Amino acid sequence: MRAIYLALGLFFVALGFVGAFLPVLPTTPFLILAAACFARSSRRLENWLLEHPRFGPLLRDWRLRGAIPKKAKLAALVGTSLGFLVFWLGSNPGPMLMTAVAALMLTGLAFVFTRPS
Repeated sequence: MRAIYLALGLFFVALGFVGAFLPVLPTTPFLILAAACFARSSRRLENWLLEHPRFGPLLRDWRLRGAIPKKAKLAALVGTSLGFLVFWLGSNPGPMLMTAVAALMLTGLAFVFTRPS
C-alpha cells in the first residue's frame, strides 16, 4: 500500500506542477492530495511539501483549519464564472445540461466559500 500512496503522491505533485502553468488546471487541490498520500508513504516528501516556501503555508492552513485564503476563493469564483460562460456560449447546451452544470459548479463554489479564510 505504501508504494501505491507514494506513486499517487508523485502523480498528484506532477499534476499540481502542470497546474501551476496552465490556468485551467488547479494546483493546490492536487498538492493537498499529494500531501495526504505522502503522509501515508514518505515523511520526507510530506515535509518537503509542507515546508515549501510557496505552497507550504496553504497546505498547513488546510490541514490545520480546512482554510482557503480569500484570494483563492475569489480565483475560484472568477474561474468558475468564466468556465460557465465559455461552456454556455461555446456549446449551446440545452436547459437540462445547463442546469446540471450550473448546479455542479455552484456546489463547488458553496464548498469553497463555506471554508474558513
